[in-house]
Amino acid sequence: MPKVVIHLFHDSPADLATGAHVAERIHQRASSEGVDLEVFCFGPAQRALDGTVETPVVIDFNRQIDALIAAGVTVGACQNAAVIAGAVERLRERGVVLQFARDAYIRFAVEGAAVINF
Repeated sequence: MPKVVIHLFHDSPADLATGAHVAERIHQRASSEGVDLEVFCFGPAQRALDGTVETPVVIDFNRQIDALIAAGVTVGACQNAAVIAGAVERLRERGVVLQFARDAYIRFAVEGAAVINF
């Protein structure tokens, strides 16, 4: 099955808001088009995901991410970064899949995924 990965790296308000919104919009059509959607957070965007920052943009970003997880979209983040931040349990409890970023990136290549970066 073809795959689209929304890779959220930057934590600027525009990147967080747009990346999460694009993921929501793709999710609306992906299954009817036979496309698998995955979201992967790393770097500054992963810090926004771990729930320790509470600005309006980050709160909305996390609401959108939680909605995607609830809808069955795989949302991943870097295991090493989660360990360093002390966020492993918080992220797992939300349903975020933790994996080594290098392994996720290799898997995306092997799967032939279209990766869109924000």
